[in-house]
Amino acid sequence: MTPLPRRNMSRLIWSGAFTALGIAALVALGVWQLHRLAWKEALLDAISSRVHAPPVAPPPTAQWSRLDPSDYEYRHVRVEGSFEPGKQALVFRNLSSPRGPYGGVGYLVMAPLRLADGSAILINRGFAPQELRESPRIAAPASAVVTGLMRSPEARTLFTPADDPAKGEWFTRDPAAIAAALNVNDAAPFTIDADASGDLPEGGETILDFPNNHLSYALTWFGLAIALGGVFAAFVLKTLRERP
Repeated sequence: MTPLPRRNMSRLIWSGAFTALGIAALVALGVWQLHRLAWKEALLDAISSRVHAPPVAPPPTAQWSRLDPSDYEYRHVRVEGSFEPGKQALVFRNLSSPRGPYGGVGYLVMAPLRLADGSAILINRGFAPQELRESPRIAAPASAVVTGLMRSPEARTLFTPADDPAKGEWFTRDPAAIAAALNVNDAAPFTIDADASGDLPEGGETILDFPNNHLSYALTWFGLAIALGGVFAAFVLKTLRERP
C-alpha cells in the first residue's frame, strides 16, 4: 500500500487534534448541562414543597439582615398587621397569562404592612389592570391577615426601564427602593406575593412555571460531538482515498 504523502498526513494529524479538542469541549458542555439539570430539578422540588406547604410565620425581624434569598424564596407564610394608609406603589406588569379574569397591561399593587413589633413588609397585594390604577377598589384595607409567598428583590435586566419614584413609575419589586420612596422605616428586605383572595387586586399571580431545557441542551451538545466525529471520519476516508 502506498504511504500517505507527508502533506496529507500532516492534515490528518492537525485535523484530528482540533477535532479531539472540539469533541472534548462539546462533551464537557453536555456534562455541564446534565449537572445543571440535576440542580434545576432539585430547585423545582424545593420550590414546589415550599409553595404547597401550609403557611408559617416569616423569619423574625432580628434575622432579616442575615437572610439568604435561597433559604426563603417562595416560602409560604402568614402575616398580620395594619396597612399604612395612603402608601402604595404600582409596579408595571404586562400579565400575558393570568390565572384570574384580569390580565394585559397593569400593575402589581405594593403596600406596606406594619407588623405588631413596628417593622414592615411590602405586600404585593396582586395585579390590577391599567384602567383601575386610580380606582378605590385597589386601596388597601386598614388591617389584614395575609398569606402568600416570600420573594427576594426582583433582578433588573439591561432592558428594564429605570424606576422613577417621583412620578410613581416602578418596574421592579425592589423593597428597599420602594420603602424609601414611601418613607417606610424598618422594612423587610423581601416582599410577599399575596395568595388569591377572589377580589382586586388579583393575588395568586406569582409565576411558578420555570423553563427546564437542560436535558435538551445536553443532548444537543452530545449530538454535535457525534456529528463532529462523523465529519472527521468522513474527512479521513476521503483523505485515504486520495493517496496516489
